[in-house]
Amino acid sequence: MRDDRHSIRVRLLYVSQAVGPQTTTVTTSILLQAQTHNAVLGITGVLCQGQGFFFQVLEGERSRVNALYRRICIDKRHHAVDLLHYEEIKERLFDQWSMALIRLPVDDPMLNGQHADFDPYATSGTEVMAQLLNWVATGQPIEMTAP
Repeated sequence: MRDDRHSIRVRLLYVSQAVGPQTTTVTTSILLQAQTHNAVLGITGVLCQGQGFFFQVLEGERSRVNALYRRICIDKRHHAVDLLHYEEIKERLFDQWSMALIRLPVDDPMLNGQHADFDPYATSGTEVMAQLLNWVATGQPIEMTAP
């Protein structure tokens, strides 16, 4: 008999703050590790970074996404990890990427305090997801491949 809980797919969005500078070395390390690990687990998603923030969407089988999120929560490269949005899904939004990176522009008003209505920790998860989708649509996704 098939165990149906293994076929439930979810989408998870969180925000966090970088502990130190968001350097190319750190970002490359995160991206390569995520791509390698996620490909094995069937997890897809996108990581947006800028102005000291990380926004990440993970999609995949529920228990695998949940386990990955638990590991992310204790990763020392960031803090103030906050789950913003979690839903069961029928289709993925980011199925083409095991993990892609969108570097957010330095002058983005949503992140540099010029947009008073946007605080990722106080804005609804649905609104942050809409903003993330806008960043993905207007950004240049970077996907590295492990050597």
